[in-house]
Amino acid sequence: MSKVFVIDSVYQPLNPVHPGEARLLLKRDKASVYRMYPFTIILKQVIEQPDVKPLRVKLDPGSKTTGIAVVNDATGEVVFAAELSHRGQAIKMALDDRRAVRRSRRRRKTRYRKPRWSNRKNRKKGWLPPSLESRIANILTWIQRLSRYCPITAISMELVKFDLQQMEHPEIAGVEYQQGTLAGYEIREYLLEKWERQCAYCEAKDIPLQVEHIVPRAKGGTNRISNLALACEKCNTAKGTRDIKDFLRKKPEVLKRIQAQANAPLKDAAAVNATRWLRFV
Repeated sequence: MSKVFVIDSVYQPLNPVHPGEARLLLKRDKASVYRMYPFTIILKQVIEQPDVKPLRVKLDPGSKTTGIAVVNDATGEVVFAAELSHRGQAIKMALDDRRAVRRSRRRRKTRYRKPRWSNRKNRKKGWLPPSLESRIANILTWIQRLSRYCPITAISMELVKFDLQQMEHPEIAGVEYQQGTLAGYEIREYLLEKWERQCAYCEAKDIPLQVEHIVPRAKGGTNRISNLALACEKCNTAKGTRDIKDFLRKKPEVLKRIQAQANAPLKDAAAVNATRWLRFV
């Protein structure tokens, strides 16, 4: 059970108390509610400074959620615990929508507009996209907020790091790290060999094949090689921007085969790696 944060009449953090003790203080009118979340009370009278025990904030970083815990190192007691949800994907989608609106507006205008690419090249060292900056800002905001309500003296964070290549190919080793997925291949040649020179959906052979996105670009699919497949013109046109599960609803065995060949996206792992050392800089 999380404890209740307490601050004195001059807004200095004191030792957190049990919810029952906080309820008595409120009932006897010795304190009032200062914040609803995290629930914090403020004392109405000046008291002698008690023996305030130092606390530690522990962070478990993630791409979509980050775990936060306030712990008493002396007793090992967890004073406060929460999950912080990030808005990284929502920010990316908002920026994509804004870019699409601006491009369509420029396309409709007939006046000449000089290119502005040159003023976007010089980025400061350690630059991160807004979707990752928001993750760092969220964590820093909550650490500063907790520091105002409880006596925090130390911060610990799990420094996770993902080997993206090994997640895709567990057997990779040595010089293979430097070669990449397409070592010695052109993209189309790689796809022809990977999909055995046949349509991924109807398995038709000896016909012209087109490069197809398994997860459509219109629904967040990427150009990663693991999201590309080969399809005949008929299947590619029929699928369009439909979800592959909807398109192959009547062919579960084909869906299972395609999903087995396509690797899961690694953008969450990449986001954690990118912000690993920049959270407190």
